[in-house]
Amino acid sequence: MRSTSGIGMTSQRTRDRMLSRLREQGIKDEVTLSAMGEIPRHIFVDEALATRAYEDVSLPIGFGQTISQPYTVAKMTETLRAGRPLGKVLEIGTGCGYQTAVLSKVASEVYSLERISPLVMKARKHLREIRMSNIKLKHADGTMGLPDFGPFDGIIVTAAASHIPDELVHQLAAGGRMVIPVGTDEQILYLIEHIVNNGTSEFKKTKLEPVKFVPLLGGTN
Repeated sequence: MRSTSGIGMTSQRTRDRMLSRLREQGIKDEVTLSAMGEIPRHIFVDEALATRAYEDVSLPIGFGQTISQPYTVAKMTETLRAGRPLGKVLEIGTGCGYQTAVLSKVASEVYSLERISPLVMKARKHLREIRMSNIKLKHADGTMGLPDFGPFDGIIVTAAASHIPDELVHQLAAGGRMVIPVGTDEQILYLIEHIVNNGTSEFKKTKLEPVKFVPLLGGTN
């Protein structure tokens, strides 16, 4: 088992430099920054890549998937929080479990779905190492969400959808927010807000910024 405190390029000092860079990049939410400072990102990547864990790059985690760059994780988490405590959150695409771990620090409950079975096992191992107890992982097709456990205060999608899935939108609680990358060749990060006024529901869509994710796929393997 690797040290969660890290040494050298995986030390707390390196983690602090990552936080300084995130502030320079415009991340202002101190709750999000604190969460990212606490989570040892290096244990979520292969040991051969651990020295690059705190660089602002995405890294391969196997099975054609990646761990998102720190800025993207911070931006999506900050946007989901919007300066307020989060209750129940759904994550589509567990991957290695890093974004899941960050969410566990800013939400009371995290439900995370991953379609690739070996990644579910990897994520479980990583999350056990840092003793996160408010996370429920499930090997499942994330495109359908988790209707039996909704509605959710926040939904975060860590793969690019070809369109905004109605199945997920309708699992947002009143006042809930979803952050999702949309597009194929060119991808844009969207914020979807479930706004309720005088008993009338509407879903407000806001374009945020260009991003690059692996595609959101259905099914399981």
